[in-house]
Amino acid sequence: MKVVVLCGGLGTRLREETEFRPKTLVEIGGRPILWHIMKTYANYGFREFVLCLGYRGNMIKDYFLNYEAMNNDFTMCLGQQSHIHYDGHHEEQGFQVTMADTGLESQTGGRVKRIRKYIQDDTFLLTYGDGLTDANIAKIVEFHKSHGKLATVTAVRPISRFGRLTFDPAGQIDQFREKPQSDSWISAGFMVFNRGMFDYIEGDDCVLERETFERLAADGQLMAYRHDGFFYAMDTYREYQHLNELWSSGAAPWKVWKNGDHAQ
Repeated sequence: MKVVVLCGGLGTRLREETEFRPKTLVEIGGRPILWHIMKTYANYGFREFVLCLGYRGNMIKDYFLNYEAMNNDFTMCLGQQSHIHYDGHHEEQGFQVTMADTGLESQTGGRVKRIRKYIQDDTFLLTYGDGLTDANIAKIVEFHKSHGKLATVTAVRPISRFGRLTFDPAGQIDQFREKPQSDSWISAGFMVFNRGMFDYIEGDDCVLERETFERLAADGQLMAYRHDGFFYAMDTYREYQHLNELWSSGAAPWKVWKNGDHAQ
């Protein structure tokens, strides 16, 4: 089952890090956030990826083209008989990564439409290239298969950026909660689809979260998998710093994979 990752956005709210590289290559603990996302899926046995490239997609291609040399010791022979021998092996053995140019200006729905030819199975997974979670991906897939609809999105209740307070007409505060969990649910990504969802996407200007999801919902084909655990999207520099602090502390909630240690 393929995992499609949207990697084409500009990341304008994280301009400190994305001016010269795509957001998916912004590093947490010395590894791109894309690496962390792929490791999460691989932990549940999903090791075939399709990356929807856009802004500075060539840098993502370079990252994977040089992956062996940058993650292994190696010995190379120079000259006309040149060759390279890699000593040891990294833990991403067997990852299959398809890199698909989906346009600089394409919207999210348009990007997904363009990779249709790489989806052979009836079911595939889709996520954004900037969000991390400790959700059990296998359980999301199981939930999706159980209801028989075309689409499943993972729903979470985000933590408020601000403290919440209530007060009486005179202004006396009777309750203050520092950054509480919201009562509302939002889509965190980590989606599962059947191929029939492609029929709900029109052209490059189609926004997945608008036209596509609205049509799926109107037809009763969109379901929510509720997740009460960790989810965090890296949209701003503050969020980038927070994720790096969690990783450095050794208590990153999204590190669900058991093999190996934190990146050095």
